[in-house]
Amino acid sequence: MTLTVPTETDVLVIGAGPAGAAAAAWASRFGLDVVLADAKYFPRDKTCGDGLTPRAVAELQHLGLGEWLATQPRNLGLRAAGFKQTLLLPWPGGSLPDYGSAVPRMELDAKIREVALESGAIAADGYRAVDVVSENGRIVAVTFEVREDGKKVTKEIRCRRLVVADGAKSQLGRTLGRAWHKDTAYGIAGRAYIDSGRSKDQWISSHLELRGEKNEVLSGYGWIFPLADGEVNIGVGTLATNKRPADINLRSLTELYTDQQRDLWDLEGDIKNFSSALLPMGGAVSNIAGKNWVLIGDAAGCVNPLNGEGIDYGLETGHLAAQLLAETATNANADLTQVWPTQLVAKYGIAFSIARRIAGLLTVPGFIKTFGPIGMRSTFLMTIALRVMGNLVTEADKDATAKLWRSAGRASIKLDDRPPFS
Repeated sequence: MTLTVPTETDVLVIGAGPAGAAAAAWASRFGLDVVLADAKYFPRDKTCGDGLTPRAVAELQHLGLGEWLATQPRNLGLRAAGFKQTLLLPWPGGSLPDYGSAVPRMELDAKIREVALESGAIAADGYRAVDVVSENGRIVAVTFEVREDGKKVTKEIRCRRLVVADGAKSQLGRTLGRAWHKDTAYGIAGRAYIDSGRSKDQWISSHLELRGEKNEVLSGYGWIFPLADGEVNIGVGTLATNKRPADINLRSLTELYTDQQRDLWDLEGDIKNFSSALLPMGGAVSNIAGKNWVLIGDAAGCVNPLNGEGIDYGLETGHLAAQLLAETATNANADLTQVWPTQLVAKYGIAFSIARRIAGLLTVPGFIKTFGPIGMRSTFLMTIALRVMGNLVTEADKDATAKLWRSAGRASIKLDDRPPFS
């Protein structure tokens, strides 16, 4: 049964990807009335590598999707290849699950949205947010463009709190003053699907020696994520900054990488459904909150600078935002302007700072070519790299690697001209 979209709600969530759907699910479970709006109709696709790290798996389990995950592909870790070496690096486990997965976003996003609706959120599909209405510095409503009977009409939904989860471009975020700072590393990635005789492989693969058309080593990597349905997600990603922009054609590079891997992965036919995206990383955005609104997930720059992963951060920030809204629900004068960035800095600040500093080094010409072979000769070093690059260090981890990573992050953030989320 399709529920009528209300004209007023406690919490209005813009964007029904993993971040927005998770926020809607948790806010509903915390007893708040929620409308979950998205410009598209579901199921819909999203440019992504489709990989789920153990960190993402843990958050999906918290949402109650453990049984569903058990029906999806399970991977044991990362197959890292490059510089004449191939290493099998199991997921480290510890405080997180010791396995990952890979699920097409067409299916994953629809499933998390389904959980949100089952939790009590009301869907507003085909609602494209175009503006906000403010009173005394607070957002009191969002204006939408909606197509009805083939015509474009304008509708308004009033809200007491607003959660913006409309992705990396965050059109509504820009309306609210969100700024993306490209002086730190950002991501450029393209992905496609292709038939593969190895679609049931139990290791996700990353090729750290990504070479361009002139056989030059690029500051990025290629990936192949088995989907167990006869296809793999194949893609390339590279890093850039304002000072060192990436001069590449993503589709051409994806096709080149596909040809390079065709025999090894038993790839058949041409790539399908290619798409690309630019990603703000490491909290390299400012103005992510106001008196009664917050940005989460990709919109808040919550993407790992070292591997481009954003699903786990989307799920986590959706959960955190819902908790904050529940905790402040009875305080009509609560001001989230500083509270929300402070929470994100506490959770991700030191990891994002050191990660984007390392990512910046990766954009330096010759860095990968010089240091890549050294790292790939050591399973020990690459195991540590997998853990820190995948942000698989949590507050519960007290081992030497975790302590060193946190110490490096604390030192890094003190040196930042613009710390994460500022």
